[in-house]
Amino acid sequence: MTRDTLPPASDVALSVEAVSKSYGDVKALDALSLTVPKGEFVALLGPNGAGKSTLFQLLTGLFVPDAGEIHVAGHDMRHESRAALAKLGVVFQQPTLDLDLSVVANLRFHARLHGMGRAASARIDEELVRIGQADRAKDPARALSGGNRRKIELARALLHEPALLLMDEPTVGLDPGSRELLVDYVHSLCRDRGMGVLWATHLVDEAERAHRVIVVHKGQRIAVDTPRALCEKTQTASLGAAFLALTGEAPRKKEETV
Repeated sequence: MTRDTLPPASDVALSVEAVSKSYGDVKALDALSLTVPKGEFVALLGPNGAGKSTLFQLLTGLFVPDAGEIHVAGHDMRHESRAALAKLGVVFQQPTLDLDLSVVANLRFHARLHGMGRAASARIDEELVRIGQADRAKDPARALSGGNRRKIELARALLHEPALLLMDEPTVGLDPGSRELLVDYVHSLCRDRGMGVLWATHLVDEAERAHRVIVVHKGQRIAVDTPRALCEKTQTASLGAAFLALTGEAPRKKEETV
């Protein structure tokens, strides 16, 4: 799907229309537009400083855009922020679990924030089983590996059954095996649950399997298409080479673990 073949509004998980944001004299986003259909894995690929983090701050309601509109599952983020945020699940770049609480306590706290009530326990059990962490439910979060903590953060983001999942550089610090498992699982969410996913990354190999890739550079969207189509348009043999041709920036292939 290219930018010229957008889905019907009812099939759109996220719509960003001509969004701009400045910090003083620095224009972090410049009339950026993008669409994430339901059931599609969209990679937001750009070098550090491209505007990815600013976009996610706007999408999660932390800041308000200077111009433009954001709709999550049809809800206007500016005028219907509560309804929009209720349709949104987020895994942030920085770890956000309370390490002194157990896995299940972390999830219960999130469920209470979403007013889930009696449905919470069943949903928590279901998500822990799906990610293979049911046997760690009572363990303190600090006892988990980095990869398993990410799984718990993902399970938490899915408890309230969002229409849109935001993944903000989610594999930073993970080993290659954990990275691959996480990418595989998020693809399955698109396939099996019809969830729209926006996966922000500066690592080209994470974008190679995306349904579409949106290339951002210096706050602007400079290309959007399938990985294969981007290679064809730039007459290159790989997405990494296409990225270089589009941005003049050498892409990173993998993230070092910490």
